[in-house]
Amino acid sequence: MKNRAKVVIIGGGVVGVSSLYHLARKGWGEHCVLLEKAELTSGSTWHAAGLLPLFNMSYSVGQIHKYSVELYQQLEQETGQDVGFRQVGNLRLAMNDDRMDEYHQYAATARTIGVEVHFLTPDEVGQLWPMCRTDDLVGAIFHPQDGYIQPADLTQALARGARDHGAQIHRHTRVLAIEQATSGAWLVHTDKGDITCDHVISATGNYARQTGAMVGLDLPVIPVEHQFLVMEPHPELVARRERGEPEMPVLRESDGSWYLREENGGFILGPYEKGAPVCYVDGPDPEAEYELFQEDIERLEPHIEAAMARVPAFGEVGLKQVYNGAIAYTPDGGPIVGPAWNIDNFWLNEGHSFGITAAGGAGWQLAEWIVEGEPTIDMLGVDPRRFGDYATKGYLIEKNEEAYANVFTIHYPDEERPAGRPLRTAPCYERLQQMGAVFGQKFGWERANFFAVDGMPQEDDWSFRRSRWFEAVRKEVANTTRNVGLLDMTAFAKCRIAGPGAEAFLNRFVANTLPSRQGRIALCHALNQNGGIHSEFTIQREAEDAFYLVSAGALQRLDHDYIRRYMPRDGSVRFTPLTAAIGVLVLAGPRARALLQRITAADLSNEAFPWLSARNIVVGMAPVNAMRVNYVGELGWELHHPIEYQNHIFDTLFAHGSDLGLKPFGIRAMDSMRLEKSYRMVGTEMSIEYSAYESAMDRFIKPDKGDFIGRQALLERQENGLNSRLVTLEVRGVEDADALGNNALYKDDEVVGRATGGGFGFRVDKSLALGMVSTDLAVHGNEVEIEILGRRCAATIIPDSPFDPRNKRLRDVDGAND
Repeated sequence: MKNRAKVVIIGGGVVGVSSLYHLARKGWGEHCVLLEKAELTSGSTWHAAGLLPLFNMSYSVGQIHKYSVELYQQLEQETGQDVGFRQVGNLRLAMNDDRMDEYHQYAATARTIGVEVHFLTPDEVGQLWPMCRTDDLVGAIFHPQDGYIQPADLTQALARGARDHGAQIHRHTRVLAIEQATSGAWLVHTDKGDITCDHVISATGNYARQTGAMVGLDLPVIPVEHQFLVMEPHPELVARRERGEPEMPVLRESDGSWYLREENGGFILGPYEKGAPVCYVDGPDPEAEYELFQEDIERLEPHIEAAMARVPAFGEVGLKQVYNGAIAYTPDGGPIVGPAWNIDNFWLNEGHSFGITAAGGAGWQLAEWIVEGEPTIDMLGVDPRRFGDYATKGYLIEKNEEAYANVFTIHYPDEERPAGRPLRTAPCYERLQQMGAVFGQKFGWERANFFAVDGMPQEDDWSFRRSRWFEAVRKEVANTTRNVGLLDMTAFAKCRIAGPGAEAFLNRFVANTLPSRQGRIALCHALNQNGGIHSEFTIQREAEDAFYLVSAGALQRLDHDYIRRYMPRDGSVRFTPLTAAIGVLVLAGPRARALLQRITAADLSNEAFPWLSARNIVVGMAPVNAMRVNYVGELGWELHHPIEYQNHIFDTLFAHGSDLGLKPFGIRAMDSMRLEKSYRMVGTEMSIEYSAYESAMDRFIKPDKGDFIGRQALLERQENGLNSRLVTLEVRGVEDADALGNNALYKDDEVVGRATGGGFGFRVDKSLALGMVSTDLAVHGNEVEIEILGRRCAATIIPDSPFDPRNKRLRDVDGAND
């Protein structure tokens, strides 16, 4: 075994071997080593059913799955190893209109990434699956490129391909410890000797938490038991094969929460039941391999009965075998693929609940990230840093069981699952709850989505269409526009960058110029090396050598880790996390100044307190850093304060604001108002897949200020011609549904882009969307079509900021707020 390598991969399941294969294909094969404590596939891979579902509501995961399926079709020709790929297609049934809405929303996303999907009538379902009862169906969707594969054969093919490119695989080699030297190199201790390397990839499946603990990481992964049933051969399936008839597609009854496919003349049934427990909470036994748990058929009875009702032939044969094995899960059901936080060159490829489908794409992107320095697709949806330290073991137990139980439930765009909540709450949480707040959560924080009024039940109403909360949000927007509204944004990520090297570091870190004077504010973006937008920060200069940074609450670990990665290591820059110490209340609306002036002695006039400035003031008796910015396009302030003062500030505002019409508003009202201002959001309009110029952020990019991360690549992409441009769209002909994001955009029946976000603009009384279109189409007045739940609606490209385009209201000029 080598004692030196560039990369050591720990774990010989399909995910780890795919990582090795893709690194080898990038030319690093002779410098990569994979370590497996037992045999390849002896963890979870060996008992996987091998399904390859292309269906996924996530834009990033959808691309990962698509790549995998395309790769697996080519592997046998490349390696000579049969992978058992059966491209039989995948049929997903719909028993109600909401499920069809979900399929239409998915299909629009699929078309933007080039995945083929067809809608079928119940009669067409019967033609594809003649043994299936169809009388109660609304319809179905069919993926002709989908199917299944033999997981062990796939893993061996990837291993052969990796070895052919010079990579080494060492079986029966257990990792005992991992440590990082002061030089940054990793030392991996095994029972066969030590290896020094530059990078470590953890792909250890059920052992993820144990591997993470070796380097001080508490990984948000705990497996859940998953059972599937293998049935005896059925005479009709055997006869179909003898007649040379094609194998029927993988059948999924989403509303019954099960899948069914053929296997050796019989059926395999895979249910996703409620009550499936987590397992290996403290990790498997180090000696475990090819391990299964005792079956629990009683837990599966409702799904077995549903399958028998749908496919009566399923109940006509005996049970051959039950597999009950562990599948790794995270709180949201997605994998964690990418860099670990707070540690250099330790990479994660863990938490794969659909590991066979994702393995190819995850290995592809991880290899790109390691070798080239950046992934080629937006990996935000699978980035390990999307979770925080709130994801404790107790939290994971609740959320991972919930994620498993909801694999087949309808995934509404506004769904907020209840397990593990409330967890992190601002001091004003109970006050907002008493005012009718209906909460969601981001990064563990409870946030008011909207306020139930006029006798509405204080609960959410999930839908792909305008639902009960639509009118509640309309009222919140109207009040904020006429009077004054209050929004709790305590969940914002907050930190301080200080020290003699702080200004030089931040100048290199962000693409905009920093605020030059104390108390001034700038919106700044940290790019990646390819010129795409990685993070967005509101930066306030607090002193000559100190800056206060605010970013999206959901991206706290991602943003703060990105800062730390580029900070100088000489002690000239200090990073102080402040999220939990500082609360934020946003006061916005034309009467915001009148209200705030009642409870502070500070001069709030435009002359004394202009837009994009901040001052330390006293509100009631509480110290506040008042920042004259907001995300809704109205006159207002963000009131940042030591969190212990929050309820005093909250109560003082409401005690003095009733006659001015002060009312709370929620995140959904904020999102509607930000669309009317064409304000971008990281992960939708701003992404590493698009250059900062393609996201139309030109006014925040200052290439003449000097060098910054991604500058050279950004300028080169501009010089070579931009492929896309972000535009604002006015959507016409909508009925009861607006764009939700990832909607396909068409011109002359060709897909020419995708909506990144959308909704209804209550102030302009129009349905709106933001979207990426090909550069030649990004001209005001151009017409396109947008697909919304299976209907194509006309859309016109309009100038940005359809509401108050000259910013008169937030600047409070020309009597805009009189």
